[in-house]
Amino acid sequence: MATLADVPGAVVDDRGLRHVGSPVAEQRRLASGSALAPLGDRGVISVGGEDRRSWLDSLSSQALTHLSPGVSTEMLILDPQGRVEHAASVVDDGETAWLIVDRADVEALAGWLMRMRFRLRVEVKDRSDDLFVVGGTRDAVSSLSAVAPVWVDPWPEVSPGGWAYARVEPHPGSDRDWAEAILDAAEFDRVIDAAVRGEVALAGLDAVEALRVAAWRPRVAVDADERLLPHEMDWLRTAVHLSKGCYRGQETVAKVHNLGHPPRRVVALQLDGSDNVLPQRGDEVRAGDAVIGAITSVAVHHEEGPIALALIKRTAPEGIPLVVETADGPLAAAQETVVPADAGATASIPRLPRLGRRRAAE
Repeated sequence: MATLADVPGAVVDDRGLRHVGSPVAEQRRLASGSALAPLGDRGVISVGGEDRRSWLDSLSSQALTHLSPGVSTEMLILDPQGRVEHAASVVDDGETAWLIVDRADVEALAGWLMRMRFRLRVEVKDRSDDLFVVGGTRDAVSSLSAVAPVWVDPWPEVSPGGWAYARVEPHPGSDRDWAEAILDAAEFDRVIDAAVRGEVALAGLDAVEALRVAAWRPRVAVDADERLLPHEMDWLRTAVHLSKGCYRGQETVAKVHNLGHPPRRVVALQLDGSDNVLPQRGDEVRAGDAVIGAITSVAVHHEEGPIALALIKRTAPEGIPLVVETADGPLAAAQETVVPADAGATASIPRLPRLGRRRAAE
């Protein structure tokens, strides 16, 4: 039986297929719908039972109780302070809710969900050992025999109950057509066999990430740290329903959005590519002599060249040149605002006249 390593030109590591010889060309094929990407860095959790949607609704940032079969969305699990702990892409087939999760987070999320079942009619299973995820455009994955409805990425459209902070029009993610299909072992093997024979073109994870970073699309495995609030990555767009019922972390989400500002904000960076130097996740970002944040995601895009996402202090100046401190020395970067410094504070609170003024008026 063929494996990914048998595909001509394949470079495979512990995360999966990195590329098949040309990550830049693979991006073009992915974007055009002429290639598929085996997503070895994704896992699958199934949630069955009559109470599954209302139960997930009560635990997460997303309104899921009335989620219609086949409709794609995503959810976040927050800690009591509103910080992001887990994220999952969600699609329901009428009997089972299917969660596509970063593989590094599958065990932790599945374990947490198992502990939260209590006496409700839900059944949580980690299916990552027997099910596989393949991504591409909607047309590209539509030919696959999927186990569940295909999940279509809602980003960057503002979902019901969501909110957009980025003010750029059109949004860089508007043209990104992305979907993910859950396959059983037989169908996944069929795709790999066809790729070995040259009948199906594959693209690697490097190409997938480049298209994601260019679309400013957050991903928990790389863009989140222990302090991340969803506001900081403009994640209220697709993963948070601001008017749904109570869930853990909701108070912080509401306070920051209505009354305050997120302490950090994501920016998109266009990196100096003249020396072929790329930063790493966690590299410091400076404005002058001041450290203002750190890199979260890095990629080389087929049109934009070297790019990155970085989380910086809310108060850091917008629009000024920045410097990234890499292991090979400083790297110049031009920033583009994703989440503006004034994001949040959306509530309109009436000002009450001071008591002395009221009496004078009377």
